[in-house]
Amino acid sequence: MVARTTRFRFPLNAPVSVKSALKAAAPVLRQDRPIFGIVLINFAVVVFTGMDGVIKGVSETFPTGELVFFRNLFAFAPILGFMIWQGRVSLRTRHLGGHLLRGLFGVSAMYCFFLSYKLLPLSDAIALGLSGPIFLTVLSIPFLAEHVGVRRWSACIVGFIGVLIMTRPGAGVWQVEALVPLLGAVFYAFAMISIRRLTDTESSGTIVFYFTFFATLAGLATAPLGAVYPDLAWVWPSSTEWLIVAAIGLMGGSAQILMTIAYRCAPVSVVAPFDYMSLVYGFTIGFLFFAEIPDAYLIVGGATVVASGIYIVHRETVVARQRRRQQAESPLPVEA
Repeated sequence: MVARTTRFRFPLNAPVSVKSALKAAAPVLRQDRPIFGIVLINFAVVVFTGMDGVIKGVSETFPTGELVFFRNLFAFAPILGFMIWQGRVSLRTRHLGGHLLRGLFGVSAMYCFFLSYKLLPLSDAIALGLSGPIFLTVLSIPFLAEHVGVRRWSACIVGFIGVLIMTRPGAGVWQVEALVPLLGAVFYAFAMISIRRLTDTESSGTIVFYFTFFATLAGLATAPLGAVYPDLAWVWPSSTEWLIVAAIGLMGGSAQILMTIAYRCAPVSVVAPFDYMSLVYGFTIGFLFFAEIPDAYLIVGGATVVASGIYIVHRETVVARQRRRQQAESPLPVEA
């Protein structure tokens, strides 16, 4: 990590007992607790999917831009609290442009996903949104100069077939609305590419903070649009609705923390596949709260996309391991 950021530190004359106590309180996060990591990632996915369900439930009341605003505004509380508890709050950066680019792509993806919950059944929107790793693999070639071999290309093709099964173009049931979560998946891929570039010099806390800050402002910027487009006019929440929109942000921020700890407790190859449990949880929430019954096309297509994504994660892990072993021995690219 290049020391280009300023971390929050205690004064040099702080009592030794205070510094020792806080150091002891900071969590020890290492990649040697796979079971704990799996439990945490499942909790994170449950909370994220529950948040999606809440957003769908109020999507007819609040415009999408307002929901993006509340999602990020109230997420500040758990995120900043966690960063301060760890004693690693980094705000200074020399890569503001990179943070803005990551924020632009991330907010665009969030907006598309939130809008898709309004336009589509929850399980459909989640299943189509899970195509993000497919687009990430394809876009990593021109933007990250990564070598993608025949195996990952095959996984991408299979995943794309899964998307076609879910959307069923030409079968008389094609919905233009299906393009919204797919566009969100593309923006998600670009956001992940931006994060990969930022992680060379920026801490994860800095990246999360600036994204949350940017997303809050981006959501707020949609407020004046209601004067031109009545459907986008913001609605002042009632006392009960304030609790709901606050819960959306707290759930999002808390799930982000759980996911961060999970990825630190276990390798990516162990944790990442459980992200796809959101499809199962989405099916369950959609059935219980919105009377949604997924058809065979969605189940088969969604399972195909999930299998493709899991294999892509597996191959990326294998390739990264082989690259580390061969880096000093051979300049030739590793087959992916």
